[in-house]
Amino acid sequence: MRQQLIRSTVLAVSLAILITMAPVGFAIWRATVRGRGAVAQWLDAGTPASTSMRLGGVVIALAVLALGAGVFVAIQQAQRLSRPMTLLADRAERLGAGESRIQPLHTGIAELDQVSQVLSRSAQTLTKSLASERDFAADASHQLRTPLTALLMRLEEIAATDDLEVVQEEANIAIAQVERLTRVVDDLMSRTRRGGDEPKATVSLDSVIAALQREWQPAFEQARRSVRVHGERGLVVQATPVALSQVLSTLLENSLAHGRGTVDVHARRSGPSVVVEVSDQGEGVPATIAPHIFERSVTTSGTGLGLALARDLAESNGGRLELIQAQPAIFALFLSESDAG
Repeated sequence: MRQQLIRSTVLAVSLAILITMAPVGFAIWRATVRGRGAVAQWLDAGTPASTSMRLGGVVIALAVLALGAGVFVAIQQAQRLSRPMTLLADRAERLGAGESRIQPLHTGIAELDQVSQVLSRSAQTLTKSLASERDFAADASHQLRTPLTALLMRLEEIAATDDLEVVQEEANIAIAQVERLTRVVDDLMSRTRRGGDEPKATVSLDSVIAALQREWQPAFEQARRSVRVHGERGLVVQATPVALSQVLSTLLENSLAHGRGTVDVHARRSGPSVVVEVSDQGEGVPATIAPHIFERSVTTSGTGLGLALARDLAESNGGRLELIQAQPAIFALFLSESDAG
């Protein structure tokens, strides 16, 4: 913008000088090169006072003409500069109102184009931040819902029985679920502070699966179904206990809601990896949904967040979650085996 202002000022001054000096120079040239011209004769006609007045009138006329030309040039340049600034102010106002799609300006003025680019990038960053916050809120609500549902089942069991041994057993399990719920909250807050970048942790696969089997047993018994765990024992994998529990809980919850018959949880080694397969005897995943089953909002019912969140958790722990067979459905969780195993 500074260069534009300098150029416009130089242009206006140059035009004023040209308008003022060109007629004078032309008159001098006529008088010196071609003898006394019409201008000299016009000035000589009359008294010295009238000649001075005529000369003064010519100078004033030229000055007014130069001033008019300068004002015209200034107005044109001001309009050329003010219009992109108005457009830039409009974009800033739209950004302040929450609009996320701000197209950058291309005015040819480096400073204004730079500010416009900054506004456009700020709008994109704001959009990503808001989307990330919405996803976090949805993920957090989904992660908290499963342990809360399981805890509610335990409390209902306690309320429905008079057997003190059963009450004590269910209370102990409920306490464990509350502790798990606390770890889920801590995990969510930790991922928020660290941006999801956490050090590697190891966990016993047997302990996590056993805890989940106890946790989901009442729900499956109520549905007259069961969970069968088989495969290799003593496997230790690289994952946080909270993340691994959430992934497997999502698979069990989906099987309870959409599957039928016995749920099989099979753990085995596969090279340097550990594979946990979860399957049931239901109809499986429809062919139209299977290729997109891990995308957000893709579901036959519910929120459509569970499997998408489960895959994200698996990947954040260095693993992956796949649908290896659609009908009947078989989900496979691949994790790295720990050297401590």
